[in-house]
Amino acid sequence: MQIQELNIASNNIKIYAGYIQPKEVKGVLVLVHGFGEHSGRYMENVIPMFLSTGLAVVVYDNFGHGKSGGKQGHCPSYEALLQLLDVVIEKAGSLFPQVPQFLYGHSMGGNLVLNYALRNTTNLKGIIASSPYLRLAFQPPKWKMVLGKAMLNIWPSITLPAGLDPNGISRIPEEVEKYKSDSLIHDKVSPMFSFPIIDAGKWAIINATSLNIETLLVHGTADPIIDFKGTKEFHENNNTTTLKLFEGGYHELHHDICKVELLNVIQNWLREQL
Repeated sequence: MQIQELNIASNNIKIYAGYIQPKEVKGVLVLVHGFGEHSGRYMENVIPMFLSTGLAVVVYDNFGHGKSGGKQGHCPSYEALLQLLDVVIEKAGSLFPQVPQFLYGHSMGGNLVLNYALRNTTNLKGIIASSPYLRLAFQPPKWKMVLGKAMLNIWPSITLPAGLDPNGISRIPEEVEKYKSDSLIHDKVSPMFSFPIIDAGKWAIINATSLNIETLLVHGTADPIIDFKGTKEFHENNNTTTLKLFEGGYHELHHDICKVELLNVIQNWLREQL
């Protein structure tokens, strides 16, 4: 799989981005990774499935993530995250005009693609949100929340340990080890990155009624990181979403025991949209 790198910058920060295309392009999909990780982690399972469906895939690493610039775990603002996504979507449209556009977002990426669609008028054909970060499945220590909220106004770029337990990503020990040994993964988060994401997740659930784009929601019922009930609530507030819950599934379904079933569900849904 040959990735063609793109020259993208946003908020004066250089962004790592690229695209891969199949022989026959039936559509284009922008992929948005989760917090602390990077787009390269989708090359093994997820991107080949999209290519085999006829979709060109445009990927990027968010501010302070992967191979992109910026302070690790920090972003200029939530609005900047949505602006960057808009830049990448526009680039995807210029590379592959006159074909249907899709968004795929995992975890934090799921939060971003849903909020982008809710807050903008778009021509998107469909959205896939994997374990979308709408509500945490655990309560962070009170001291960290109090300190973080105070720092949001005083020192929004200070980073603290995110406290994400890698064992929650998959029931496959080898996948957990790969996560732990990936040098591009970090466990840092700034108040500017964390609190606006939390607020945007709550906002998305409340405003889900206004989403009018065909959307597939997938989530594992044993996800210890992001609460699947938040995804379920989003679905119940809307009539254009399809919800598929994976019993016992952990946070990264595409790296979990059920990954083959997950990829089949996504591919079948995409074929229906195409």
